[in-house]
Amino acid sequence: MIEDKILTLVTPIAQDYGVEVLKVSLQSGSGTGKVRVFVDAKGGIDSDVLARISRGLALQLDVEDVIAGKYMLEVTSPGLDWPLTMQQDFDRYEGDWVRVLLEDGQALEGENKGLRNGIMSLRTADGKVSDIDLQDTAKIVRAINWKRVSAKKY
Repeated sequence: MIEDKILTLVTPIAQDYGVEVLKVSLQSGSGTGKVRVFVDAKGGIDSDVLARISRGLALQLDVEDVIAGKYMLEVTSPGLDWPLTMQQDFDRYEGDWVRVLLEDGQALEGENKGLRNGIMSLRTADGKVSDIDLQDTAKIVRAINWKRVSAKKY
């Protein structure tokens, strides 16, 4: 599978910068395909690191001739809507504000206090900590704590 080959090529490059590869995807288009590589690190990732990983991967893809024809390469970090599903996601974004959509349709927001044995700890704005079984969730994504943002002095 081409995605696996690309993952094999990009992983050591990303690791050199202390970055984790989250996903590699291919999209075919009319004449030009698109290779998207999602990377991130605890505390975020700056555009200079994204550019360096992109240049390194582009060279490797050309040398290895992994993709036939023209393609566009995009190395990017995930947006706020990237779902937290694995232990690494909860570790990477521990301390970040998240939105939890429960299977019953209820939505909660709070600080991600970590995931242990399939149970996520969430500290809500009122300071209460709730334990939420991942099996009871439909989706968990990062969010913006507008009260915290508006309280900052710039």
